[in-house]
Amino acid sequence: MENSAMKGHLSGLLTILIWGTTFISTKVLLKDFLPVEILFFRFLLGYLALWAVSRRPLKGTSRSQELTFVLAGFCGICLYYLLENIALTYTMASNVGVIISMSPFFTALLSHLLLKGEERLGASFFIGFVVAMAGIVLISFQGSSLKLDPAGDLLALLAAFVWACYAILTKKISGYGYDILLTTRRTFFYGILFMIPALFLFDFHLELSRFAQPVHLLNILYLGLGASALCFVTWNFAVKLLGAVKTSIYIYMVPVITVITSALILKEPVTWMTVGGTALTLAGLLLSERRKPGK
Repeated sequence: MENSAMKGHLSGLLTILIWGTTFISTKVLLKDFLPVEILFFRFLLGYLALWAVSRRPLKGTSRSQELTFVLAGFCGICLYYLLENIALTYTMASNVGVIISMSPFFTALLSHLLLKGEERLGASFFIGFVVAMAGIVLISFQGSSLKLDPAGDLLALLAAFVWACYAILTKKISGYGYDILLTTRRTFFYGILFMIPALFLFDFHLELSRFAQPVHLLNILYLGLGASALCFVTWNFAVKLLGAVKTSIYIYMVPVITVITSALILKEPVTWMTVGGTALTLAGLLLSERRKPGK
């Protein structure tokens, strides 16, 4: 059991290490691609990669199970990313970063309501949440002041809630006993289907000739193969082993990873607020992970 939990924690950590660095690739691609174009190409590439790894079809699903896959694809692949991207057009990236980090809290509430007896929450989880959010606020608003934008902030809050819904659906899917790679691929399929109508709303252009530039090709490969195909499999694996709540806590680390990679790769300065915020965020994560004595 302890070995299984370790595998879950390592999978969650690996996922967050990659997701926390995706902003660099996205930032490079945004010079020549629309957000919805990046989103579509990365998940289509991820879907094809999962087929390449295993060509076995997912068979024997019931109607209710298939509906769960549909909802997971809609929430985790399509709606979450669209809401996040739209929110960024209305409000500051720092606002979105902080608000999205509230998803572990929503995941805990939904888990308590919908997965009764699955994961009990102690005071340490909520104390850890407050400490981690304080650290994330320090990291996100260094050198700037908080500016509220009702439309953008509300969209970001909705995105955090939608990701929590995806976490709960993923936990439910893990209980079906199917191969994680196959269930992730099925989720991608429905997510891409839901994404197609949005392409017409956001002025999508295919223009595959843009990938003739090595910088574009390498970054979309990183997002498609690493951040999508690999990370959604490892994230779902972590959820299966640790549960939706414990896995979602790793989301606190995204701003920390972003700050570290910004300093190492983009040579952005590290301030005392960055160091203090990182320390608080990690402390909050550890507090949230604490178990009651005897558990």
